[in-house]
Amino acid sequence: MADNQEMSPLEKKVAEQIEYYFGDHNLPRDKFLKEQVQLDDGWVTLETMLKFNRLKSLTSDAAVIVQSLQKSKTGLLELSEDKTKIRRSLNKPLPENNEEYRDTLKHKSIYIKGFPLDTTLDEIKEWLSDKVTAENIYMRKGPLKTFKGSIFAVLESEEAAKDFVARADVKEYKGNEMIVLMKEAYFSKKMTERKQHRVDAKAKAKCEKEDKQKQAEENELKSLDDQRGCLLKFTGDLSDISREDFHKVFSDHAQIRWIDFTRGAKEGTILFHTNAKEALQKARDAQEGEEELKVKGKVVQWEVLEGDTELEMLKKIIEDQQESINKRRGGRGGHRGRGRGRGGRRDRGGREQTQFRGKKTKFDSDEEADEEHASPKKRALESDNQDHGEPASKQAKSENGS
Repeated sequence: MADNQEMSPLEKKVAEQIEYYFGDHNLPRDKFLKEQVQLDDGWVTLETMLKFNRLKSLTSDAAVIVQSLQKSKTGLLELSEDKTKIRRSLNKPLPENNEEYRDTLKHKSIYIKGFPLDTTLDEIKEWLSDKVTAENIYMRKGPLKTFKGSIFAVLESEEAAKDFVARADVKEYKGNEMIVLMKEAYFSKKMTERKQHRVDAKAKAKCEKEDKQKQAEENELKSLDDQRGCLLKFTGDLSDISREDFHKVFSDHAQIRWIDFTRGAKEGTILFHTNAKEALQKARDAQEGEEELKVKGKVVQWEVLEGDTELEMLKKIIEDQQESINKRRGGRGGHRGRGRGRGGRRDRGGREQTQFRGKKTKFDSDEEADEEHASPKKRALESDNQDHGEPASKQAKSENGS
């Protein structure tokens, strides 16, 4: 169909657009156009072609299409005798989509980034036109179908792609600094960045875990400091004495947070909300005429714990408390009375009592909260619908044409 006449700018654009539709990159992906070429031995009417939006935006005149294709020198398309239909030349069949073809395609593809987000395909084509022959241009888009400012382009050969990447005059576009790479190099770079991101994320998580552990230790020490001086140890013949008996001795003088004592043992400890020495003195003063503070009439030795001994006992209390909390979390849905530890509770009169079940610790201020956070992620595919006017179900997810 070649013609000696020079093509006008409009005819050049029309011919390039139609040749893109029937080209190696678009035709295999365009569901609608593939269906059309199978109806009539490859022929597609000009009336059908004028339904394609990009072509229709250039011209709605079938005569312009005929004249444009007659002047084209690519030889890709042929016109029917009555000039009402076109088809891809039988002498230029589609390449076989095999490993060799894909490898060739990969090595002549480039990546360019830096275009303003409002850049159009026509502007990109115009910028490339005097620098290189692009067989295909794919404008990369994000989840909302907005241009990301980067493209993939397939050039005429691997040599042309390497030469283009090495050029100095393609490193700037309208004042923007451009990144120009071979497509394969771009993916290698992204893979390296993703690996580094995973390494950084792992290091950050480790650092956050260490910080959290450090903070927990600091909070624990602070908690221990707040409870220094509140621990009272008792020893003696305690064979018929229970926790309730110790509670009766001190309940009118101080609030008991926790009692560690097993019936029949010869010693135990009491943790008060307030100063243990003051609680002991108040209880002694209440037993008028008695030199020693007794429990159920028996002499008991009392010692307000201090220093390392006190510290170790308080740590044990916190560990027992955490173990009790973990057991409650693991046993939810079972018997409600199990695993409650020794947390304080209040009777009907408002007085705080001590719960004596088991040997685990629970402070009055303990609270539990379980939260689940769901963050479903949806990743959209980057693909561009073909621009003909058919229903969306028939539009191909295709690349933009050059």
